[in-house]
Amino acid sequence: MRAFDPRVTPARADLAAKHLEGKVPAARYVEGRVVEVVAPSAPLRREPRPDAALDTEALKGERVTIYDTNEDGWSWGQLAADRYVGWLPSAALAPPGPAPTHRVAALRTLVFPGPSIKLPPLEALPLGATIAIARERDRMAITPTGAHLPARHLVPIDSYESDFVAVAERFVGAPYLWGGKTVLGLDCSGLVQTALTACGMACPRDSDMQEAALGERVAAAGDFANLRRGDLVFWKGHVAIVHDRTSLLHANAFHMAVVIEPLAEAIARIRAAGSEVTSVRRIVG
Repeated sequence: MRAFDPRVTPARADLAAKHLEGKVPAARYVEGRVVEVVAPSAPLRREPRPDAALDTEALKGERVTIYDTNEDGWSWGQLAADRYVGWLPSAALAPPGPAPTHRVAALRTLVFPGPSIKLPPLEALPLGATIAIARERDRMAITPTGAHLPARHLVPIDSYESDFVAVAERFVGAPYLWGGKTVLGLDCSGLVQTALTACGMACPRDSDMQEAALGERVAAAGDFANLRRGDLVFWKGHVAIVHDRTSLLHANAFHMAVVIEPLAEAIARIRAAGSEVTSVRRIVG
């Protein structure tokens, strides 16, 4: 049988998605049910326990197809946006509500229970979270349940940024977090995915997937003479955004933060750690 990437294939030895029947071996196959992420963000973990590795995060409003739920409060399924598969806390999920109409465009925004910003916030939503808005009044966006958000922190669901590098720049100083996708912490590929998604561009989750899927190869591994703002520089297990011809923008574990640093210094440091640039790719279109 054809080999499938387990990161984006809802299949285990004991259970798989019904649409994979005859394609992957499993003890049984199930249809799955679509739910919605209702927490500001939900960790997607490799195993159904809170101390398991964080592979990525799902943001409020994302749809997920769930194939299995256990008694310990974990649900196993596949994200609709980037197809990633893993375990999420069942408490962060609910049947789909009204279709989202708006998307959070601020790095973080607060949700209030009423029209006063002096009220204790209900939650804080990250950039990229989606939400249904029923109406606007006095510079506040109001949900069908009466929650209030600053209208200026939202954009219509079909409105996108035009410069993904500028989006990524806003995260400078945010802490590094393996698997993270918000200003509270994110990793190298999470930064790229979040910035591109804000611009309406589909982007896979991990750096090797991004290297295989994004843009076109524009330079040999060691050729940095013709770099442009927005080019993506890849190493095995890492990706950085060209900020300008002499600097890179990336989330990295050396600084434990999102930083802009000299291109030559980053390449030398990573080379000293045993890794060479594998490709430079340019987003086209």
